[in-house]
Amino acid sequence: MPREIVNIQVGQAGNQVGENFWRMLLAEHGLDEEGHYKGNDPLQIARVGVFFTEVEHSGSLNKYVPRSVQIDLEEGVCDRIRSGPLGGLFRPDTFVTGSTGAGNNWAKGFYTEGAELVDNILEIVRKQTEATEALQGFQLLHSLGGGTGAGLGSLLLSKFREEYPDRMLSTFSILPSPKVSETVVEPYNALLSVHQLVENSDMTICIDNEALYELTQRTLKIKHPAFDDLNNVVSQVMCGVSTSLRFPGQLNGDMRKLAMNLVPFPRLHFLVPSYAPLYDPKAKAYVRWNTKDLTSAVFDRANLLVACDPRFGRYLTAATIFRGNVSSQEAEHAILDLQRKNSTQFVEWIPDNVSVSLCSVPPVGHTQAATCLANTTAVQELFKRTLTQFAAMFKRRAFLHWYTGEGMDSMEFSEAESNTQDLIAEYQQYQEATADEEVEYEEEENAEGVEYEENVEEAEYQE
Repeated sequence: MPREIVNIQVGQAGNQVGENFWRMLLAEHGLDEEGHYKGNDPLQIARVGVFFTEVEHSGSLNKYVPRSVQIDLEEGVCDRIRSGPLGGLFRPDTFVTGSTGAGNNWAKGFYTEGAELVDNILEIVRKQTEATEALQGFQLLHSLGGGTGAGLGSLLLSKFREEYPDRMLSTFSILPSPKVSETVVEPYNALLSVHQLVENSDMTICIDNEALYELTQRTLKIKHPAFDDLNNVVSQVMCGVSTSLRFPGQLNGDMRKLAMNLVPFPRLHFLVPSYAPLYDPKAKAYVRWNTKDLTSAVFDRANLLVACDPRFGRYLTAATIFRGNVSSQEAEHAILDLQRKNSTQFVEWIPDNVSVSLCSVPPVGHTQAATCLANTTAVQELFKRTLTQFAAMFKRRAFLHWYTGEGMDSMEFSEAESNTQDLIAEYQQYQEATADEEVEYEEEENAEGVEYEENVEEAEYQE
């Protein structure tokens, strides 16, 4: 019985990444662009039900339809998907578009324009979920810098949390880049979204464009990367995360298991993804990848999809997902070896904090691959960076009238700011924590208790 996932892609970035993701899924499951099975391996189709619904046609091939909802507050991107090569793949009633657009305004996505579409979207999602046998949860693709992905994406998350409280909510969130900024009000939109993500999501996988640009230029040797090249890397990680739901393997891990092993404290669920192997296609003949190489590559800063340096933080937990012909002993040894050599990088108060999943089916075009999701305290860099920019603008109340004009209160900005400051402080607290602290504290408590008992006995004796 498949444990199904419903895919929700919101806004321009979400839909562009989503389109690439579906293209990669089709290749992995041996389906053509119409959703008909053209593969020759029974493993490809065995658990295709995780992301696809099978529609039976008498006298012709069965069609596999994505369990997905495409949402945008303007029609352009969804129209491009409809008229593109994947136009015949999606169900026509799963496209939900507005006409005015959110204009990079979080408040329009959350309060005004987006709120008008929400009931319609929830109805479509309800139809999708009712057709499932054992719904695992939702994955939301959106960016935090714009209006639709950030505002409407946050609103949908809070609605899903109300309606499906016991289902997993994971998000792939594209954060503002440190140097490359698409819009001026990015810091506002991003922090208002983080404020919602902290409360409502179970796992947030952070991605940013600048790290992707660097990765494609430096490692893949593409001089002028287009969005398609960046989205390909993101799609590889997304396929890697869901791989053990979709294919059999020795050690399997689903969304719930991943979250269980990755999130030690409910608010600290912002994960840093990495992927290997990434190399220049021309150098393929000269590159050798074994389990040890893959392991060191996924913990290497050059392969991270987000611009933060894990050397300035410590790993609370990590999950590695190996694909292809990898023996469990090799994988365990490689991880153990890496932890032993870099023991200062991992917190000592969570022993064995790197989990391993193995899947026997490699990605298309590779013999082996690895995906890693790391929960590292270095992720606070991202929030600090955005918070500094947010504080500078908010101090002067710049651009605030656009948000208050849509019915927002400036208090919400102050709350988002203080919530993010708390989040950064929490990360810092656990980064500095050691294994012995709590023990010393307990000893002091016990000592006080003993002293207190002695005093009570003395008092009774004197009486």
